[in-house]
Amino acid sequence: MAQIALTPSATLVSFKGGAKRGAKLSSDTSRLRVSRIGTNLWLLNKSGGSGSKGFGLVGSDRIYRGNRGVVKVSDGQAAPLSDSYFWAAANKANSEPSDRDPSTKMKGTSRFFTIGLVAAWYSSNIGVLLLNKYLLSNYGFKYPIFLTMCHMTACSLLSYVAIAWMKMVPMQTIRSRVQFFKIAALSLVFCVSVVFGNISLRFLPVSFNQAIGATTPFFTAVFAYIMTLKREAWLTYVTLIPVVTGVIIASGGEPSFHLFGFIICVAATAARALKSVLQGILLSSEGEKLNSMNLLLYMAPIAVVFLLPATLIMEENVVGITLALARDDHKIIWYLLFNSSLAYFVNLTNFLVTKHTSALTLQVLGNAKGAVAVVVSILIFRNPVSVTGMLGYSLTVMGVILYSEAKKRSK
Repeated sequence: MAQIALTPSATLVSFKGGAKRGAKLSSDTSRLRVSRIGTNLWLLNKSGGSGSKGFGLVGSDRIYRGNRGVVKVSDGQAAPLSDSYFWAAANKANSEPSDRDPSTKMKGTSRFFTIGLVAAWYSSNIGVLLLNKYLLSNYGFKYPIFLTMCHMTACSLLSYVAIAWMKMVPMQTIRSRVQFFKIAALSLVFCVSVVFGNISLRFLPVSFNQAIGATTPFFTAVFAYIMTLKREAWLTYVTLIPVVTGVIIASGGEPSFHLFGFIICVAATAARALKSVLQGILLSSEGEKLNSMNLLLYMAPIAVVFLLPATLIMEENVVGITLALARDDHKIIWYLLFNSSLAYFVNLTNFLVTKHTSALTLQVLGNAKGAVAVVVSILIFRNPVSVTGMLGYSLTVMGVILYSEAKKRSK
């Protein structure tokens, strides 16, 4: 039974030699403890002394169980009851929660809210991935750096709106020039991971892209060891074997395998892992830690500064080409706006899901999200898959699950 503190102002109906009215508790509270039985029944027991005494609350009626019997107190009047009534009342209260108990309704509302957040996270994450694939491969908009710059521009604007105007989280400020340069370094690595990921979608199907992306724990463990000399338990490293083996098998059985796309996708996955390790190193002190929404607020505009010259040099006249496409097909503008907004909502919903669930739940949901993305992409784009490829991807996902479990046990 759960224990809760008892305040000195609580009232106790004494039952020694007869039923009496409630009396204030004073210094004797140290000898009292309150236990919760089920949902609505609270039972107070007095330690020491002769006999076992208790005080329960069922609805608006107070039920007191002493060493000489049971009394019910209602509107200041005490009436003797049988032990069977006490436990019957307790069972009724616990099996049929009162409508006046707000905790039941709050739990139900919270559960639906969390389910809605997870659905929004899945939808935005898978949606931006599929729309990127459609634009860069099927639609023929072959400008991944410009597309990434659109994403970062939207993240800059919408992050400011969410934090400065809507006050979704308190705004955290950059406290020093050193902290700014650390965030800039993270932003550069983040740019590389997103740009390379978008480039790989030009050459690889989403299903294979997700299989390679599932190897992020492997690169995280490698970079953590190289940069911090931090060693994990031997079992944790063993679980990485099926992660890598699964991708090797999936690569051999992938009908749409493209070597350049494969290398770029691996580089994107490694950059994503490097960013997470660097973030833990560079922003480790209490004064420099930023929550993910504030970090995005500062990283996104810095990313735009990095991406703008890269776009102008490597994707020459992309703005003019985009405007020319818009004259022929107005949908390209809406595609870009919707796609860029989704890129921000991926980060927003990830933050909210992290806030409202546990770390273990987030890991499980993340693994399932990759599998859902694979199935949805195959249904939409009809890209060919092989049994060998699916077995390889399944092995990788299983390895990631084992890795997460091993990490949890080693802590």
